[in-house]
Amino acid sequence: MISRIREVRKARGMTLEDVAKRCEPPTTAQTIGRLETGTRTLSLDWLNRIADALGVDSAALLSLPDQEILPVAAILDHKGAHALEKTENIYQPPFEPAMVALRVKSSIGDYRTGDDVWLSRRTPEQFAGALNRDVLVPRPAGRFLFGRLIGRENNRLQILPLGSGARQQIVSDPEWIGVAVRLVREL
Repeated sequence: MISRIREVRKARGMTLEDVAKRCEPPTTAQTIGRLETGTRTLSLDWLNRIADALGVDSAALLSLPDQEILPVAAILDHKGAHALEKTENIYQPPFEPAMVALRVKSSIGDYRTGDDVWLSRRTPEQFAGALNRDVLVPRPAGRFLFGRLIGRENNRLQILPLGSGARQQIVSDPEWIGVAVRLVREL
């Protein structure tokens, strides 16, 4: 069993300390680091605790045998493309149980025609963690609002729609929001 804790943690923009504090009960960054690297055995209990802290399904933290693996050939940085110091792989990203997608039909903001945006559904108690992220918010009558979550006051979300000249929108009491976590773009 190969752990993908580090990959998921970094994709969520969290530090070892962030994950350690969000674990129930809280633990240390050193423990999370050891579980990531395999120097400490990853039990089912630890797997579930870390998955809850990261806000993902525990299956997202495991590399499964039938999962496709793409070998990394080179690294690109400010010095250009160069060889790897150690072998790395990219794993097919897993879907979270309640994940939804947004398909871009017309370019707007940073999104281009043909892009697919994967969104992680969050409940009201998780909204604060989505500040300054692009979110999809359901509205009455089957409508939606997509934009940057710029503020939250009580049960009211302040959303700045994409595009120039857009004005802030206020949405009260949404049941859930979808936080953009992955962009799929053809080149």
